[in-house]
Amino acid sequence: MAGLQEHDVEERADVQEKPMTGATVWLTGLPSAGKTTIAYALAERLRSEGRRAEVLDGDEIREFLSAGLGFTRADRHTNVQRIGFVAELLASNGVIALVPVIAPYADSREAVRKRHQTEGSAYLEVHVATPVEVCSERDVKGLYAKQAAGEISGLTGVDDPYEAPESPDLRIESHTQTVQESAAALHGLLVERGLA
Repeated sequence: MAGLQEHDVEERADVQEKPMTGATVWLTGLPSAGKTTIAYALAERLRSEGRRAEVLDGDEIREFLSAGLGFTRADRHTNVQRIGFVAELLASNGVIALVPVIAPYADSREAVRKRHQTEGSAYLEVHVATPVEVCSERDVKGLYAKQAAGEISGLTGVDDPYEAPESPDLRIESHTQTVQESAAALHGLLVERGLA
């Protein structure tokens, strides 16, 4: 029995010694595009394959890391940079950080990409390219209805700008495929890049 336990310990040690390459996968898109749903589906798949994956949910970040920030361009930029910092920290430690965050401005996303390049961490930008009409129908958080009723302003893609990525690593049209198909396409990209 002791020999069996020693073998188990040796086997576990071998597994722990294999370095896992981390990465940040930034899913950008309009509110209610499907970013978070796809991220959680992919995280579940990656974990089932033995990978370390974390979802940095934009709403949770706003509550715990960026409380006090508003929705001005400067505040949005600060929020994205904070998330980018945490994502890179996870990625540099072998975690696949899935970041379903709108990040409406191209220069903010580019600053995050450059941070990853400087630190030597992989960064993939994924555009969840769901049309605003579809997002408005989904209206997961009721934001489009509130904006239409005049209760809020500054809704990304409606009365505040959204700068869609010109050349993302992957473009997902979540309105034409299932969540599982979208997650599978993203998983395929990770495999292709040697990250999964």
